[in-house]
Amino acid sequence: MEGELLMEQKEKLRQLAEDIPALCLAMKEKDTPFLAKILAGTAVVYALSPIDLIPDFIPVIGYLDDLILLPLLVALTLKLIPDETFERCREQARQMYQQGMKKHWYYMLPIILIWVILILLVGKLLFF
Repeated sequence: MEGELLMEQKEKLRQLAEDIPALCLAMKEKDTPFLAKILAGTAVVYALSPIDLIPDFIPVIGYLDDLILLPLLVALTLKLIPDETFERCREQARQMYQQGMKKHWYYMLPIILIWVILILLVGKLLFF
């Protein structure tokens, strides 16, 4: 029984890892509603961000945001995106992964830009 539960959890994590790039692609689709684009952007930024809401070094609860918050955010976003649109994006993400993601490094640019802006804002608040 525990083995089955562990395998089920591993499958859900694998699916989540596949859904994040697909969400990034879904943000560019015309069929994706505006609210879904905002939630998808939030999920992608949060998944790729090196900073968590609750730091991972805090025992047990440090991983709760990754295990609960991110999957809930992705699930909510998926409910707002039309199924055929997301399946198309999921397939594109699989093809990109098979071809190698090296060509698509520019997807990190918005995340880097957000962190630079945040660092500048914090620096301005602390030093000026």
